[in-house]
Amino acid sequence: MVTLSTGVGARKAIKEKLADFNGHITVRNYNSNTSINSDSLSLNQKFYPKFKEIPEIVHVQAIANKSGVIRTKENFSGVVFKGVGTDYDSVRFEKFLVKGHFPSVNKDSIVDEVLLSQKIANEMKLDVDSSFVMYFIQDDSKPIYRRFNISGIFKTDIKNFDDQIMLGDIKHVQRLNKWDDKTVGSFELFVNDVEKIDPINEKVQTLIPYNLYAESATASFAQINDWIKVFDKNIVIILFIMLFVVIINMVMVLLILILERTHSIGILKAFGATNWRIRKLFINYALFIMLPGLIVGNVIGLGILFIQKYFEIIKLPAENYYLSTAPVYFDVTSIILLNVGALLVCAIVLLLPSYMISKITPAKAINFR
Repeated sequence: MVTLSTGVGARKAIKEKLADFNGHITVRNYNSNTSINSDSLSLNQKFYPKFKEIPEIVHVQAIANKSGVIRTKENFSGVVFKGVGTDYDSVRFEKFLVKGHFPSVNKDSIVDEVLLSQKIANEMKLDVDSSFVMYFIQDDSKPIYRRFNISGIFKTDIKNFDDQIMLGDIKHVQRLNKWDDKTVGSFELFVNDVEKIDPINEKVQTLIPYNLYAESATASFAQINDWIKVFDKNIVIILFIMLFVVIINMVMVLLILILERTHSIGILKAFGATNWRIRKLFINYALFIMLPGLIVGNVIGLGILFIQKYFEIIKLPAENYYLSTAPVYFDVTSIILLNVGALLVCAIVLLLPSYMISKITPAKAINFR
């Protein structure tokens, strides 16, 4: 139970973190180059501000990226300015905030407030309410600089984001690129179930214009997604090993019961009991012995999981696991199936050793001491 809950919890937590920060599905211009700078895209799309054709999509927001360099008296760092508008789901972002608040983006005026990652802030020796200058490199002109004020610090524990992303008003990117307010870089789509991103992404691709393409978060971060799949393999391996140990123990219990009750088996056969009826009796008794162990195991397992969920005792190295604490995911259906499955597997496996009962003859068994 602990293996299943923490393994699935880690997989879902990493997927949700990737998607919540960068969108479950990103829709951009089909001709977008490999540059981290966004290409222009019209805000007037059929799927914006709501993707009515796909009810599983719960939110759509427009963003635009622009690369630049933060420079202070002591240091400098290359970053990507992620411009967001009033449609940005700041509530979804709150889980990443370490201190401060989300920039007060509005429609009427341009806002100089930005969010900086904790890693970049520490390297540049900046904090909330600090200000800094950022230089933007233009292809056809001299570098342009802008001064920003830090309204908040965030931390995702994902190197791709913490090393280079900062968030601010999308109007800065629009001005730097000489776009109007109806031009953006791409759209981020959010779905109601992170496990269904890929099939929903296929639906999106069929419904958007031919000059746009949709990319799921699992495809954007393929290496991380492949690493997440390791959790599924680990869960299967650990469950198999533990189930194998349980089966061996239960087989030994049944064999001992048969040896201890050989005399009783002979008496039952002498009174006309069939082999199958006696076998069922012993299998049911062995499973009955197993029930207290299951109950105690569930109590201990759920206790450990609840303690971890609400007190976060077990910590993880974020640079390796993309998570700072071991996550826990409770799924009542999976827990019930796990218990029922253990009983069923043991019941099926015990059929083989119970065949020994068929070899016991009443005459020899009654004389057995």
